[in-house]
Amino acid sequence: MPVITLYYDDLEELSGLDKDTVIKRIPMMGCDIERIENDHVDIEFFPNRPDLYCTEGVSRAIKGFLDIETGLKEFKVRSSGIKISRDHEIMDIRPYLACAIVRGMQFNSRSIESLMALQESLHWAVGRNRKKVSIGVHDLGKITPPFRYIAQEPGFKFTPLDFDEPMTMSEILEKHPKGIKFANILEKFKKYPLILDANDNVLSFPPIINCELTKVTQSTSDLFIEVTGLDPSVSIALNIILASLAERGGQIESVLIDREIESPDLSPKIMKLKVSEVEELLGFKLKNEEIISCLKKIRYGAQAEGDIIKVAVPAYRADILHNCDLIEDIAIAYGFDIIKPRLPSTTTTGKSHRISRVRDSINEIMTGLGYFEVMPFTLTNEKMQFDMMRRELAKGITHILYPISEDHTIVRPTILPTLLEILSINKHRELPQRIFEAGEVVLDCTTWQRLGCVAIHPQANFTEIQAIMDAVLRERRIEYTVAQSNDPAFIEGRRADVIINGEIAGVFGEIHPEVISNFGLEHPIIGFELKL
Repeated sequence: MPVITLYYDDLEELSGLDKDTVIKRIPMMGCDIERIENDHVDIEFFPNRPDLYCTEGVSRAIKGFLDIETGLKEFKVRSSGIKISRDHEIMDIRPYLACAIVRGMQFNSRSIESLMALQESLHWAVGRNRKKVSIGVHDLGKITPPFRYIAQEPGFKFTPLDFDEPMTMSEILEKHPKGIKFANILEKFKKYPLILDANDNVLSFPPIINCELTKVTQSTSDLFIEVTGLDPSVSIALNIILASLAERGGQIESVLIDREIESPDLSPKIMKLKVSEVEELLGFKLKNEEIISCLKKIRYGAQAEGDIIKVAVPAYRADILHNCDLIEDIAIAYGFDIIKPRLPSTTTTGKSHRISRVRDSINEIMTGLGYFEVMPFTLTNEKMQFDMMRRELAKGITHILYPISEDHTIVRPTILPTLLEILSINKHRELPQRIFEAGEVVLDCTTWQRLGCVAIHPQANFTEIQAIMDAVLRERRIEYTVAQSNDPAFIEGRRADVIINGEIAGVFGEIHPEVISNFGLEHPIIGFELKL
């Protein structure tokens, strides 16, 4: 999760609150304080709140939470008369575009640092490392509208940000630090995205790098902001940036895209919340006036219409997908610290669940065999579960109705891919690495218990993993046989199915080299997965 640096002097100037008040109260908004320094505090926010990834967003939220400035923040958007067009070729490369003008900014070192940090955080949280969304912020005073968003030949030259010599777009992908890091996004295209002004000056090479010409400095007062990407979430990133700049006095103006689309759209989304829903989910009753007050503290607009609360959700709150999201914010505003606990109306004698007892037994066996327990996420995606594992898409996959990212779109049907992901994250650690998980998978909307383990080291082989699998089943007093397996995630001839009571209960063997490469690993890997 992202850790945001908040400088006390900047936060106090924006919010009017002293640092002690902020440090004391901000954890109640649903975040964790990582460290407290002399001039700043580092705070970890959840990925679903990218609007808080900057000092401006935190200032806006904390003022509402402490009843200093409540209700919906309204954004006035004037027409700039500036236009940008997209050529037909760019629609097959990186088609989505959102733009805006912001005037009257007075930058200093703190505000520039906050803007750049927000931009990079959004590249991660909303943009999936720039693949889905990338943001360009430019000094409008150095360029001339109208602008053009085109597909350009790789041999085209311009001077990229932080360089003093022109480079071709191909050279940027090979030699510039940002180009090297993000070149994979454009590797399948023969032409690359480029944004030009009326004089053919380059603004940016999305999603890689801006031009040195449009670099934002403390003397910059007017900005042109463009967000390009692969889906409509470009507008989400733009709205969050604009909301933060508005907190510093920026005046927002719209841009006309292709002579027909006015961007941005900062109008709130209207949702209707039943009062009975609030009581049902929270477990206690709140009056209409209390619900409205709580919503306004979280910077919503709210008004009662009988037993319905009409809620205006600000354009920068992309995480609000369902009424339960609104009710969670009502609880935060009401204060978890003042909700009175009460004893259950019935008393029972507790005991361990059968699944817990099985897991405890498995954990004891696996740790005794030298494996470390891990607890990866149960939410994953089809690419990791099937494409990277060389497996065909299985039936009965449980999809997430409202996924907040491309990384978490399904509930995992198998454990092995998530274990391989952990190895890939820890490839800088010394070998050998041996990990396992006794956890849940979901198929056909039914939860099943599985045991998975992997080991990575230069001498890893079929004999080793067969011995581990045999030890587990022997300790559990389970009789089994093995049979030839066809699982493509393993090497042919070095894989086997586990047969229990005449049915396939698992698979083990040496992981296929292509799978190892897909996860960015290099050494041999062995593993198994068993039904519990």
